[in-house]
This record gives sequence, C-alpha cells and structure tokens, in this order.
Amino acid sequence: MGIVAGLDSSSAFTRIVVCDTDTGAVLRQGYAPHPVEPKATEVDPQAWLLSLGEAASGGLLEGVEAIGVSAQQHGLLPLDGAGNLVRPALTGNDKRAQVSAADLVDGLGSREAWAQAVGCVPQAAQAVAKLRWIARNEPEAAKRTVGVLQAHDWLVWQLLGRPARRTTDRGAASGTGYWSAATGFYRPDLVELALGHQVALPEVLGPSDAAGTTPEGLLISAGTGETMAAAFGLGVGVGDAVVSLGASGSVMAVHHEALADPSGMITSFADATGMHLPVVHTSNAVRALRGTAQMLGVDDLAALSELALTSTPGACGLVLLPYLEGERTPRLPHAAGTLSGLRRESMQPEHLARAAFEGMLCSLADALDVLRGRGVEVRRVFLLGAAAELPAVQAAAPAIFGTQVVVPQPAEYAALGAARQAAWALGVARGTLAAHTPPAWQGASAQVFEAGEELAVGQAVRQQYVATRDEIHPGAFGQGA
Repeated sequence: MGIVAGLDSSSAFTRIVVCDTDTGAVLRQGYAPHPVEPKATEVDPQAWLLSLGEAASGGLLEGVEAIGVSAQQHGLLPLDGAGNLVRPALTGNDKRAQVSAADLVDGLGSREAWAQAVGCVPQAAQAVAKLRWIARNEPEAAKRTVGVLQAHDWLVWQLLGRPARRTTDRGAASGTGYWSAATGFYRPDLVELALGHQVALPEVLGPSDAAGTTPEGLLISAGTGETMAAAFGLGVGVGDAVVSLGASGSVMAVHHEALADPSGMITSFADATGMHLPVVHTSNAVRALRGTAQMLGVDDLAALSELALTSTPGACGLVLLPYLEGERTPRLPHAAGTLSGLRRESMQPEHLARAAFEGMLCSLADALDVLRGRGVEVRRVFLLGAAAELPAVQAAAPAIFGTQVVVPQPAEYAALGAARQAAWALGVARGTLAAHTPPAWQGASAQVFEAGEELAVGQAVRQQYVATRDEIHPGAFGQGA
C-alpha cells in the first residue's frame, strides 16, 4: 500500500484528494478557493500556487509518494526567454478571441482544413485563438513570447522547480488547437499562423509517464486537463458516454480513434489513458430549464421538476427547441428557441415544464447521435451536474437517450483522476504496473436507471422533437441527426 495525491486546480478553487494507491479509497481531502474572481479572464497564476498551498496545509500531503495535477483547460501562459510571464495568464473564461478564431479559420482556408489538421475548429477559448488575439492586440507581448504553457503544464513545472524540460500530456495538448490527437504531433505552422513566429512547446508525455521527481523525491505524473481527469476518475471506458449538464451541455465518449469532423461539431480530444475522447458541445442545457422556471414563476429547478412530472411524456404535444443562445449542435449560431405545438389544452404550466426537460434532453440526444453516426459505441450514459439529480431528468433520460443512464454520486472526479494517474506513474516507475494498464480502482458509486417499458414512449418523444426541429431548421443535420 502507498499513498498518492491528486489536485484539481479549477477556475475558482483547488481541491486535493489523498488516496490509497491500490484501491483509490480517499484518505484525506483539502480545499481552498483561488484568491481571484471565479470568472476572471486574466489571472496572476501565483494565485493558483497560493490556493494550492492553503489546500495542502495541515500535513495533508504527509506520506504522499506521487502527485497528479488536473487543471482548468484552455488557459494560456505566454513566457519570455527566462520563463517569466509576458502578461497575466488568459483563462478559459476569456471569450475576447472570437474574432481571432474566425480569422484563423479564414487563414487556413476552411473549417474542414482545421478539422483535418488538428481535429477541431478554432474556438475563442482555445490557446491557438488566444495567441492570435495577443498578436493582434498586444504586439509587444507577442514579440516577447518565446514559449507557451497551459495551466496544468505550468503547475507541474512549478512543482518540479522550473526545470529546463517543460511537459504536458496528450489530453491537455489536444485542446490547444495546434496539436493533433490523430497524429500525436504538434502543428508549429499553426502556432506561427496565430502568433506570427514559432515558440517553444512543451514535450507531450504518455499517460503513465512521469514529468519528473522533486528534490524531495516526490514523483509528479504527466497531469492532464480537467475534462480528461474527470473521465479517468469516473472510470469510463469504451461504450461509455458522459453527458454534462451545465448552463451549456457537452457529450463525450471514449473511442479507439480520433475523429476528424468537417462540420466542426466534434472536437477530437485525447483522453488520459491513451484512447480518444471526442466531444460534442451544445450551447444550451440547464439554461433552458432556468429560463422556463423564471417564465413560470417557479422558485427553483426542483419545483420545476416536480411540476413537469405532473404532465405526461410528450408534454401534450408541446415541443421546445432550446436554442436560446443560438446553438453549436446543430450549427445554428443565430437561432432562437422555439415553442411549438401550442393548443388550448397544452397551454398549461406543467406541459411547458415537461417540454423544457424533454427539449434539453432531446438536444443532448442530438449531440449523442453525432457521435453514434461516426461509429462511436454508446452502451450507457453517465449524467453529470446538479441537474442530473432532478427526478424529471432521471425519469426521461433513459428512454430519450435509448440506453442505460448512470448518475454518479457527487465526488471530486477530476482530482480523483489526477490521483489515479499519479498511482499509475508511480507503479510504472516501481515496476508494479504496466505502462498500458492503469490501476484498477473501484468505479464511482452511482444510481442506475433503465428505459424499460418506457423506451417506446421516449423514442416517440424524440421523433416528435426531430420532426419539429427539421421543419423549423431544415437541413440542420444534413440528412438528419
């Protein structure tokens, strides 16, 4: 038995879990908020170190033999020749690079060209778009930039004492917009397209590699981005999809190969195990529920769920297309939401409440079908987010998704994934684990829901939604989702 730690440095806080290397049992935990605004777009990364130190106080890391690092994705830290920051770190919350992302698409010729090159089409949050933004808006800072890191790369580098060697992992690299999960190589030409010149990029480590060892003998694993760490902490594998219910939504699944999607709906991430993690984003998820609750004068989402369950599947013919902020999947950036099927008998609060839940889930089922249409196997769906606990979601999701639905108990899955990676690297270093076999930790505790006899009803709800979507937005998914 040994002890390892996983730390997750999100946009707002640091969480640390200390785990048994053999079982993954959590022995101790630490937490500290970052001393910055949670939605800050520019941050002095020393704040992350201060938070880390506070979270690890009180002897939390005593006896720990290895540490894994998970951190917020899509941050960018531009460095000068001495390894110092040229400007404050840009975080994933920073959306100022939208025009820069569009410029990059034009610069390479098309969305399809980007999808083929690196498995994704530039978005404002990505490092490649941030580099273009710096080049256009802060040319002096751009000239001084000779190296770039992301948040988890920088934290690992700091823990190791800022060595000459800088590292990252496949998962974090796949979100930059200049590394291809399909080829396993950087595209320095895309960095130059964005920034105007080449820069030093961190070495991409394998899933079980160690980034190094501290002078005190503490092994630091490769680390990864929050999305990949959470998937690893959940223990998902081939046949599993993860649907995340935030204000916006995302659907990701473990797959054996990278997917190049000319439409740009699929972002081709790498995962933390050597596999691939194609992701499809929706612009609207829980925001549709909150908007409906506000319209109906309902206090909270729990009350909206209770109201929705007094309706029946199909919401008396009401269909809500929840494209309130435009939509990414399908690509309808200027669309608005639509409420269809209004009749006198359907104009009741409970039917609108039900339509909101069904519309959100059907939109996410569209995203699932984008992956299924590319050969991704989906045997069960993990539902994440506070809304996954709502009875109306749990009642409708299995039949609408057409598969078993798993709702894990709330836990620090990103930190757990980082700890599991640390245990893997430690085992490989000691010769007790194979480089291609992660430690077999116990999976997440969860509730499991089956469609059962409701499957046919759920699929009828889905068909009603698809018919409405195709009537109002014909050709949104080509020949259909």
